[in-house]
Amino acid sequence: MPHFVIDCSENILTLQQPDKIVQEVHKSACSTALFDEADIKVRLNPFKEHYLVGGETGDFIHVFANIMEGRTTEQKTNLSKQIVTQLKALFPAVPFIAINIRDFEKATYCNKDMV
Repeated sequence: MPHFVIDCSENILTLQQPDKIVQEVHKSACSTALFDEADIKVRLNPFKEHYLVGGETGDFIHVFANIMEGRTTEQKTNLSKQIVTQLKALFPAVPFIAINIRDFEKATYCNKDMV
């Protein structure tokens, strides 16, 4: 159920293999024990052009986490810190690494198995 969408500058893919990045975010999410491993989805979107970070086209990583409502603020804070800590370790020279977490509303969420 949880979706982790990683937006990054394309140059990030020259610093680490894409599969490694996806696996590390997956592993970090698993380490929080908030989700079943098989339910975690991670995607990577590199940007070659058409972006600015601080007014420039420098390197960046931003993770958009979409999770089902019901986790505490402390749990979400821990999730954020786990993922950013791992990405910081993988990319010590990247100046912009961030995450934000959005809650899915259970009442309005639907997938193909629910209809």
